[in-house]
Amino acid sequence: MAERLLNVLFLCTGNSARSIMAEAILNREGIGRFRAYSAGSFPSGAVNPRTVALLDRLNHPARDFRSKSWDEFAAPEAPHLDFVFTVCDDTAQEVCPVWPGQPMTAHWGIPDPAVATGNESEIAATFAATYRMLNNRIRIFVNLPFASLDRLALQRRLDEIGETKGNEPT
Repeated sequence: MAERLLNVLFLCTGNSARSIMAEAILNREGIGRFRAYSAGSFPSGAVNPRTVALLDRLNHPARDFRSKSWDEFAAPEAPHLDFVFTVCDDTAQEVCPVWPGQPMTAHWGIPDPAVATGNESEIAATFAATYRMLNNRIRIFVNLPFASLDRLALQRRLDEIGETKGNEPT
């Protein structure tokens, strides 16, 4: 499985915060091994400005992130997907498109920072916590021993990653 670049799609409802963060993190952490994408079931049409500011602050490569529909990845000309991860509970309950090639899937639900309330510091802390949780899970994912795991064992590991909390050391 690791002989070629593996394509990973992160899904959430609005594709404005969590899935965008996950795309940015995996494209940096998995450079040369993975290519990440993100999409939403009901895309908001814009990336949350706090997401952009956080990614800029953390020196993620400048990208033209955009909020887009998951339908783009079910089309015939879409990249072949190896993995599809839902990062919000709403999307996990929805009927997803049929992904060509039967990618491995898992639910890695994380609270939506875009609905955080409070003062600016509290909201920024919520976005940072979301990033930390995604970063921890993605680091575990990129370090899995893919060559030594059969499909069933890999699925078990992917599901376990979804239960990883955000307070482990990064």
